[in-house]
Amino acid sequence: MDMRTTQWTIEEGDSAKLGATAQEDGVNFALFSAHADGVELCLFDPTGSHETARLPLPQYTNEIWHGFVPNLKPGALYGYRVHGKYEPENGHRFNANKLLADPYARGFAGELVKSDTHFGYDLHAEEDKDLTFDSRDNAAEMIKCVVIDPARHRLTDKRPKIRWADTIAYETHVKGFTQLNPAIPEDLRGTFEGLGHKAAIEYIKSLGITSVELLPIHEFFDDFHLIDKGLKNYWGYNTFGFFAPASRYFGPNGAQGFRDMVRALHDANIEVILDVVYNHTAEGNELGPTFSFKGIDNFSYYRTLADQHRYYVNDTGTGNTLNTSHPRVLQMVMDSLRYWAEHMEIDGFRFDLGSILGREPEGFDQRGGFFDAVTQDPTLCGVKLIGEPWDIGPGGYQVGGFPPGWAEWNDKYRDSVREYWKNDDNTAPDFASRLLGSADLYDQRGRRPWSSVNFITAHDGFTLNDLVSYNEKHNETNGEDNNDGHDHNRSYNYGAEGPTDDEGINITRERQKRNLLTTLLLSHGTPMLLAGDELGRSQLGNNNGYCQDSEISWQAWENLPETCTQLHEFTRRVIALRKAQPLFRRENWRDGMVVNWFNASGGEHTPEHWVEETPLCMHLGRGDLLDEDGIWSDILVLFNPTPDKLGFKLPEFHGPAWRLELTTEDPDRNGDIIEDNKVYEMEGRSMAVFRRA
Repeated sequence: MDMRTTQWTIEEGDSAKLGATAQEDGVNFALFSAHADGVELCLFDPTGSHETARLPLPQYTNEIWHGFVPNLKPGALYGYRVHGKYEPENGHRFNANKLLADPYARGFAGELVKSDTHFGYDLHAEEDKDLTFDSRDNAAEMIKCVVIDPARHRLTDKRPKIRWADTIAYETHVKGFTQLNPAIPEDLRGTFEGLGHKAAIEYIKSLGITSVELLPIHEFFDDFHLIDKGLKNYWGYNTFGFFAPASRYFGPNGAQGFRDMVRALHDANIEVILDVVYNHTAEGNELGPTFSFKGIDNFSYYRTLADQHRYYVNDTGTGNTLNTSHPRVLQMVMDSLRYWAEHMEIDGFRFDLGSILGREPEGFDQRGGFFDAVTQDPTLCGVKLIGEPWDIGPGGYQVGGFPPGWAEWNDKYRDSVREYWKNDDNTAPDFASRLLGSADLYDQRGRRPWSSVNFITAHDGFTLNDLVSYNEKHNETNGEDNNDGHDHNRSYNYGAEGPTDDEGINITRERQKRNLLTTLLLSHGTPMLLAGDELGRSQLGNNNGYCQDSEISWQAWENLPETCTQLHEFTRRVIALRKAQPLFRRENWRDGMVVNWFNASGGEHTPEHWVEETPLCMHLGRGDLLDEDGIWSDILVLFNPTPDKLGFKLPEFHGPAWRLELTTEDPDRNGDIIEDNKVYEMEGRSMAVFRRA
């Protein structure tokens, strides 16, 4: 029996604003689909289990289907059924038996239940599965969209507005950071409210962090193949809704908890940067489920192969690629970004596989539609924009290739610093370039040193502890026979694979952690610290924890060894040093800074030395920085990546003596006074920072 009622009517409505827009006297609905034959709006009761109305959107204007439902209120649950041709070979996958999510939905209710009914084709067909047609209804298993009252999204504008040159980013995960923290109330752990709790913010603030970069928090689903293995999509790179916060991180206050978290971080003068995934969606390849875009207008939303529209361009490695060359898809991305920046007051975005967004049909283009749209946008030009400048598509590696105004994750920095501290041959020249902001990549078109986002570790790969504890990855718990994850990690275990009781190995590992952190935090560019590295967090050698929503990925806070406490205090100290001294956070390539390189004998580092020797002495100086109010005008930084003790003769400058400020050999040692041309005995695998006495 059809239980739908006729209590609801529908009028023409307005095509100007996409999505479900609540007004005083009802709700306007507008959905883009260039190839559909018709669209039905489906309304549901508050439980989401009963469809109460099915209303055809009455108007079609400029490829927008639209209608207005009088007296409908915020909180109403809805979805769409879109009619059209099911012709996968021509790029069309319409199936009105499937309830579809609104691409502009600002909230969702219920849970997505894993079910064969979500597939537009017969999942059990033996051949050419996606060319078959499935007539089963998936509404009972489908998550429902929620009409949101836009007035409730407004926050007070209290953005920190941290200058790029002063930024210290902290990449973290909402649940991973809070789940095991005993200082956070148990009902808030794993939630936005937990990250916004006083205890979490006080920790981040005390460390010296200016900007928290959150792994994806747009609504996302667990991949069905992970569910079958008893695993989850922990990282969140499987976006389902570009306008809604992920409900899995809701606490007692639901979506309001996200806004409260942002407000609390802003009150502490900490920025919030979101890792966003506009390159693909959760619908996968031609054999993936039909949740939204695939059933609304597959041919418009996705890039398909030019001569086989049944198949998707897979520049992402996840099965599909959003077609941001289409104006309506580009509009959706821009509307989403503005929504988070304006209504949620987000301070910046890190774009996953960002080079895809700059790829036009003819290839990557700095002047592509996406980059041009962002550059001219009056809202987005005022937030931080960070690109992950690579993907697996043709011409996908674009480090240094993004337009002015953008910062980029610099994996050349990561690789060079790792190789240098392993004491690999011929690494000193590239290491020196990375220390100074990678001018070879970014000193062009008016870009600044901050354009290089420097990192040693990130969510993808080994943690800092594991980088110096494992030679090989250990991803067996991911259920892929250890075949997933990177094989070339530039890691070294120093004599034992994993945890060991060998005191000598552990001393070396701790020193190498200090070396890597100090290098990161005292390099020119924007440092990004992986949350937990300062506390020695380990993933037990797993370098691809994307599916590990478990203690493998969560930060431990209790019963940590003393070495973790010491590393935390050392990290806090080096961050404070960076923030206090302008010489370590260069803002402009043309600021008059003098850079000199010397060898261990105190002489100029010649071309022969660059090839034959890895120990380095770097001198930075700026005459306009006087040694007053604690600001240094000159520094020496010594690097010895070899395992051997080395006598370093300090270069001749005919000035005051040098005072040891910091050494990674012994975190408690400082204050040594060394004259020019005198020798400083330096332990193997260590670095030291000197200032004028």
